[in-house]
Amino acid sequence: MDNEIELISDGDGLAVIGSASALERFVQTHGLPSRDLGPRLSKVLSRAATGAQAVGTKVAAAGPADSARWVRLTEESARKIDELGGLMPTKTPGISHAMIGKPGASKSWIQLEKGPGSLPTNPALLANAPALMAQMAMQQAMDEITDYLAVIDAKLDDVLRAQKDSVVARMIGVGLQIDEAMTIREHVGRVNEVTWSKVQDAAGTIADTQAYALLQLDALAERLERKSTVAELMKTAQEAEAKTREWLTVLARCFQLQEGIAVLELDRVMETAPGDLEGHRLGLKAARRDRLATIATSTQRLLTRIQDAAGTANSKVLFNPIQSPAVVAASTQVAAAVGELHQTLGIGLDQQTVEQRRWGAAAADVRDRARALGGDTVAAGKRLGAGTAERASSATGKLAGRIPSRALRRRDADEGTPEEL
Repeated sequence: MDNEIELISDGDGLAVIGSASALERFVQTHGLPSRDLGPRLSKVLSRAATGAQAVGTKVAAAGPADSARWVRLTEESARKIDELGGLMPTKTPGISHAMIGKPGASKSWIQLEKGPGSLPTNPALLANAPALMAQMAMQQAMDEITDYLAVIDAKLDDVLRAQKDSVVARMIGVGLQIDEAMTIREHVGRVNEVTWSKVQDAAGTIADTQAYALLQLDALAERLERKSTVAELMKTAQEAEAKTREWLTVLARCFQLQEGIAVLELDRVMETAPGDLEGHRLGLKAARRDRLATIATSTQRLLTRIQDAAGTANSKVLFNPIQSPAVVAASTQVAAAVGELHQTLGIGLDQQTVEQRRWGAAAADVRDRARALGGDTVAAGKRLGAGTAERASSATGKLAGRIPSRALRRRDADEGTPEEL
């Protein structure tokens, strides 16, 4: 049993369950960054055993469940798991499973159990592991947002407190309550009634704040769309540059707190209504996907507007050598800020920045066009001159031919013909 491990995947992450030594060998062999899932899993299984003594014997006998790690499924890690033979779907939608082992001194992990409907050794794992993996993914996202705020050197409290809007102010207090609840959860290992009572109404406040921040970004996009002159675009683009990062910071904090609430919710449902756990997990996943889509729509709209403004400014840089580059510079900063948030939240949108068109380049283009136009004019002049000369020569020849004829006729008329004489 020490060489066997159990794999459970929810499509976003992978729970690797087994003895500590086997897990260590597995993650090192495949180079899989992981986080410890064991303490949480042990507590959940203990509660499951207490609530159903008939299952308790199975839980106690489940040797592979004495240690567990969570692996985030990226393109690379998913490929490495597929190389093992892949996982088989279970009766739970979206959840797949496999048992693998490392016999003797072999360096290759092999599939031990694979077939339709294959189930974990401990049925309680299948019931609770997906929720635990979802929590691990949410906590990973929260950590990444914390890193994001640190990288952009944003003093979150200063940014939030600088806002005079009551909606944002309320979120500050709610954030403190959620942070406190998460800290208590880490020490207690569960979310009791007292802890839950402090945060159960927080979701509405956070949703209001997120909606307000998105409206502010939409307003910036609309103001950019209404401006036509380069001077107006410069003023509005610089305002967008100053305000965008602030509202993106608010959005990041909202998302972080929503992930925290979801972690607490799953703990609470796991304890009070375990039969609803899977449905609640799927509901949270769908809600998260909708939030990301909403954020992507608003931020992409702002990106499109400010990139259009930069394109307009670039086309007029010759006559606006100071204002046009300022618009492009602001556009670049906004695109960078939005791109950082998208990367942190896992929003996959193509970001393109408009390259600042220098005045010299624009002047060179105008000069080249003028030269080309001048060359065409000269060539046309030459063609016109040649045509005129040719026509003149032809006309002169015809005229020269007519003159002797007329002169001869006049002379003949004056002298008369022999018959007339």
